[in-house]
Amino acid sequence: MKTIPILPLALAAIALPVLGATPAKPDTYPSRPIRIVVPFPPGASPNDITARILGPKLAEQMHQQVVVDNRPGAAGTIGTDIVSKSTPDGHTLLIASSSFWIGPLLQEMSYDAIKDFTGVTALTRLVGMLGVHPSMPVRTTKDFIALARARPGQIFYGSAGIGAFQHLSMSSLAVTLGLKMNHVPFKGGAPAVVALMGGEIHAILTPVAELYPYLKSRRVRPIAVSSEARAAQFPDVPTIGETVKGFEFTSWFGAFVPAGTPKPIVDKLNAEIKKALADPDVAAKLSAQTLDPMYMTPEDFAKHLKVEYDRLKQVVKDSGARIE
Repeated sequence: MKTIPILPLALAAIALPVLGATPAKPDTYPSRPIRIVVPFPPGASPNDITARILGPKLAEQMHQQVVVDNRPGAAGTIGTDIVSKSTPDGHTLLIASSSFWIGPLLQEMSYDAIKDFTGVTALTRLVGMLGVHPSMPVRTTKDFIALARARPGQIFYGSAGIGAFQHLSMSSLAVTLGLKMNHVPFKGGAPAVVALMGGEIHAILTPVAELYPYLKSRRVRPIAVSSEARAAQFPDVPTIGETVKGFEFTSWFGAFVPAGTPKPIVDKLNAEIKKALADPDVAAKLSAQTLDPMYMTPEDFAKHLKVEYDRLKQVVKDSGARIE
């Protein structure tokens, strides 16, 4: 996914004390620096990019320091667990994706993804792209489907691991169409894309940003995007849904706080994030990273989360994904 310039890591990742702090009052919030926990390493994940684009704008608006604290490990569960145990006063936020629900569906966690968090708002949306090795005799979704049907069990697709976006999106497509393809998990999206370019696998359906750097050099052939409408950055690339009616598979990123955070503080955070996402400079920076702003009220976000949980629960079930 020409190379996309990743924003400089201007904010140092530091740990702020969160236990034993005096709960903030809505009329004095924020009373100290706000920590945005990203449960992945700095520099590459959409969670981190989103946090680092929004952070400076929120700091400017709220007249308080905003610090991005990267806590990677265990597929995002370490950072998520830290936030679940933080003081519910609005000074510690989590940037999570739709995969927030996947881990608990695959194995037991130290936190309850539903009960231990309150959703503040959706932030950004990530679109996937179906890409194939240039040697593949396919140029359209129709071609790809026809080849997969003609060669059942002979098409290998890669992913960032069991239950990852790449795995569930392609599994969902296969289930929808009754295709038989082989899943090859890698230790991250980047290694899976490298394997695609090397001809070790035939295809991948992955976030656009991971394929973008290799499209111009034709090391990967773009087939279609997984959003409902064509991506603004790639108007000439059709959607999978143009061939497979109703198919859509995207990933969202949202802001969460620990359960029990006072509603006035949640509402204030929501309003500040809404204002930041509407800023033209913020929107342009997100677009440059192939991320689309996706604001929601806390109430609408709660409804969205319920729908997403039910949807992903079925997708995981259909995929047969499980952690051994």
